[in-house]
Amino acid sequence: MPAHVVTIAQQKGGAGKTTLAAQLAVTFTKAGGKVAVIDIDPQKSLAGWHGVRCAALGEDGGGIHLTEVAGWRLSTELDRLRASYDWIIIDSPPHAETDAKAAIRAADLVLVPVQPSPMDLWAIGPTLEAARKEKRTALLVLNRMPPRGKLLDRITAELAENEATVATTLLGSRVAFAASMMEGMGVVETHARTAAADEIRALAKEVSAILGKPKSR
Repeated sequence: MPAHVVTIAQQKGGAGKTTLAAQLAVTFTKAGGKVAVIDIDPQKSLAGWHGVRCAALGEDGGGIHLTEVAGWRLSTELDRLRASYDWIIIDSPPHAETDAKAAIRAADLVLVPVQPSPMDLWAIGPTLEAARKEKRTALLVLNRMPPRGKLLDRITAELAENEATVATTLLGSRVAFAASMMEGMGVVETHARTAAADEIRALAKEVSAILGKPKSR
């Protein structure tokens, strides 16, 4: 079965796109999937993480294949990878309209990380509109969220007004995510019995259910 393509997109920088891409890639890999990641962000943060991973686990990246390409080459690269992988995860750039739209167009599912800030809320509009124009399913992922309180309630209410689809899984503001990234790992590897690992596993399961594909072969 050809790979499912998941694009991580958000107009605002610093929303957690690369962390989400890396953590999902590791989670799908640990569940038995064959995973490739594509970094089209000029900052190359995902490639940097993958380099640390290769230094720690070997040149195969612990079972995760990385490609760095410009957005205009994305379609060709996806054609090359689709038959060999279960999952392809694209880390797209902020503020790069053409490349971000190419990544959204290529996706089976677009994940949009949203932090608890008004700037993040204001920034989701162009990404959601691009997904609508390309007739792609977009799923908002509440990221670095407090476990409860008025802030969470207000953000949820505002997203509901936008008629946006929000993931059931919330990702908390947890040190474990950053700590695992520093090692070129994911929390399911370095902090396997923590709330952070439970959250990313739950999100991976939710993504799998939306796309109608099991987490492993």
